[in-house]
Amino acid sequence: MDELVSTEWLAAELGSPDLVVFDATKYLPNEPFDGRAKFREARIAGARYFDIDEIADPDTDLPHMAPTAGRFARLMGALGVSNASRVVFYDQKGLASAARGWWLMRLFGHERAAVLDGGLPKWVKEGRPTEAGEPPAPPPAHFVPDFQAERIRGIGDVKRIVRQGGGGALILDARAKGRFDGTAPEPRPDLPSGHMPGAVSLPYTELLNPDQTMKDPTALRRLFEGAGVTQEQPVVTSCGSGVTACILALGLKRAGFPEAAVYDGSWTEWASRPETPKVTA
Repeated sequence: MDELVSTEWLAAELGSPDLVVFDATKYLPNEPFDGRAKFREARIAGARYFDIDEIADPDTDLPHMAPTAGRFARLMGALGVSNASRVVFYDQKGLASAARGWWLMRLFGHERAAVLDGGLPKWVKEGRPTEAGEPPAPPPAHFVPDFQAERIRGIGDVKRIVRQGGGGALILDARAKGRFDGTAPEPRPDLPSGHMPGAVSLPYTELLNPDQTMKDPTALRRLFEGAGVTQEQPVVTSCGSGVTACILALGLKRAGFPEAAVYDGSWTEWASRPETPKVTA
């Protein structure tokens, strides 16, 4: 199963008994929308809602950190996902938060996961079927996780990378350039903008076409190479809270680079720690 699927592919596969489609929309704190409410207004027919804030660690004050394997397995089973399922994620913006769902599935060993290229906007523009209202509860399933530790990094890992001067890995930051430079505010109140020493800015929006589909592998490869990515050096992706960092991870895989790890706490964790060094332009 490819990591990125087209609306044509999904339309042909919709209704297959092994296919689970999720709306994984997550709006930023400064956006006046509720993803679940808008899911009830219009969704791809048969879709379920993947709540990034619920499918997370409830015992931290950091936003939507990855859950334990046991919690993930329980919640996936309740949402009707088994190890035999093919899982497709989309979001209401096009391609903003769906990759977080894709990455979480892979973090827990489920490779049969993909992101819908262009998301709900492209689906709707093409006149494909949607529905509204509260969806029926899915039949429960059994999901056995297989945690893949190499796909995630914590603050201790990133501190070591920074201390090594970037020798251990290249940190790619998916946030907008102004937030990276410290010239634009963060969407979370009281959080300073800036970046980690040695990090490189590659806003996730640069990976996307105007219609919010992802650029082709050749164009992606040029972007990543321009940011300093090589086949040899490991890459750690970061963003504001570990959501759009997953778009960079998706793009790297699509461009044929070795799989990146995601810094789950990202800038929200780094900037909130008094002992961590912060850089502005």
